[in-house]
Amino acid sequence: MAAVPASMLPLLFFARASGLVVAALVLTWALAFKSSFLPHSSSQEDLIYAVLHPLLMVIGFIIISGEAILVHRWLPGSRNLKKSVHLCLQGLALACGIFGIWTKFHGIDGVVANFYSLHSWMGLICVSLFGAQWTMGFLSFWHRAEVRMTRVRVLPWHIFLGLYTYGLAVATAETGLLEKLTFLQTRRNVYKSCPESMVVNSLGLGLALLSGFVIFAAVSPKSHVPVNKPKCLSS
Repeated sequence: MAAVPASMLPLLFFARASGLVVAALVLTWALAFKSSFLPHSSSQEDLIYAVLHPLLMVIGFIIISGEAILVHRWLPGSRNLKKSVHLCLQGLALACGIFGIWTKFHGIDGVVANFYSLHSWMGLICVSLFGAQWTMGFLSFWHRAEVRMTRVRVLPWHIFLGLYTYGLAVATAETGLLEKLTFLQTRRNVYKSCPESMVVNSLGLGLALLSGFVIFAAVSPKSHVPVNKPKCLSS
């Protein structure tokens, strides 16, 4: 049972700390400023769907998928255990992402009105890539009948697409924050220095830091303890 390398501990700590900060900020935004998500609707159901979208996409999709990426860096045990935990966490993140997009189909203005922007297009592409990536990972790395050479060839692409999709998810969230904050400031006279603007800006900064720590931890080489070979004594 291998221990976590000492060089990985700071990265794991800052990744978890930034993840907690991001979760706290998005919860604060969704609960303390929930009227900003659907200001012109009197329907409680529409308000619930509108608030659920950022919670599912940030906490359920981004933070959980980031934790799934870090599994191979800290979880002790066999490779099969790590793969199973990784697969389950990514499946949970995928379910949250699909449900998060599904909440936008219940918008008061209809489906088309909620999928007109760069943020919405990037979100659909991101979740579609994530679903394809999860399926490819299941078939290539979990299915025991798969040929080992096939898994070896697919592994670099699996890693690249996983990190690319994760980065795309964070970029999509950033465009959503910018879109929402711009709308609030132009339509509802929300000042740039008001508490809600500060929360949203801090959330965007926290997401950028979180993605940096997660990706850096994922691409950092694993440290190996050198084995001291006994020296041959010459006579």
